[in-house]
Amino acid sequence: MKKFLFYLFLFFLVTFCPEKIHSQQISLSISPPIVETIIKPGKSLMIAYEIKNFGDPTYLVAKVTSFEPKDNLGNLRLKNELEGPIRFSLDNADVALNQPFFLKSGASQQLLLKIRVPEKIEEGDYYYTLIAETIPPSNLTGSTASIARVTLGSNILISVTETGVIEIKPRIVLFEVISKMRLFGQKINLFDSFEKVPIVLIVENRGRNLIKPEGEIILKNFFGELRYQIIPKNILSQSQRIVEASSSSSLPGQKQTNNKQATSLILSDFLFGKVNLSAEISFGENSPKLFANTSFFAFPFRLTLLILAGAIVTAVIIKKLKQQESL
Repeated sequence: MKKFLFYLFLFFLVTFCPEKIHSQQISLSISPPIVETIIKPGKSLMIAYEIKNFGDPTYLVAKVTSFEPKDNLGNLRLKNELEGPIRFSLDNADVALNQPFFLKSGASQQLLLKIRVPEKIEEGDYYYTLIAETIPPSNLTGSTASIARVTLGSNILISVTETGVIEIKPRIVLFEVISKMRLFGQKINLFDSFEKVPIVLIVENRGRNLIKPEGEIILKNFFGELRYQIIPKNILSQSQRIVEASSSSSLPGQKQTNNKQATSLILSDFLFGKVNLSAEISFGENSPKLFANTSFFAFPFRLTLLILAGAIVTAVIIKKLKQQESL
């Protein structure tokens, strides 16, 4: 009887409460994903963006906000409002900044972003992000809308200079191996030959313009020489960044290792004896070069212990066999 009443209740619930739950599918893209430009004071420029909607129809709003470096991994922190003297507007006839617009499924919208740099402005870098954010529509009568708010953006890196000359003032803050081994509280750069060796290289930009490092990390060992090319990535003004390197002979630089510490490069090749590492970094033609060195030692401890243990076991077995033969 209880089961009958339960199913009867479900029947009335479905029949007389036809409210449905609709889940909107949001899939958007914006291009270009990043803009880097050098401009003189008193000038303006236009950037053509395109937003594509691969999901359901939706309302969006476009706005520009400032950002700053968050950490030395290249992550950014968006600010709550637009800062600085540079002004932005949309040159579209039907779309304006901070005003909602509708984008059908499968359609695209071009945004003509106009950037105006005033005459009297301090030379240096200014960092912004063009954001396109979905706006949940009003709920329809008799239905419940389950809407996910989606935000996507394109970073705008503006270098303002009267002469076109970019200030390059880099410095290597850190270049070393990440070792867990300690002796009397001191770090020891000693690894097993089969162990992965994490390397960290941090570069600081003390100038007023962004820089992009180029170069390589060179490894010299008992077996020869290996070179790991540095991946060019922007280092924003007055910030530090972990520089990553990669090579076909090694794993690429990874954001984090197993101990949650960020790295520039992870060495996975078999190494033996003293390993010398050198970093050579430049920042384009006629720019200063930076150099740094570090080293560590590698020895096949585990393999040696395994061989030693095998030799001891073998010796014991041979000794016992000889004792039995003598009896």
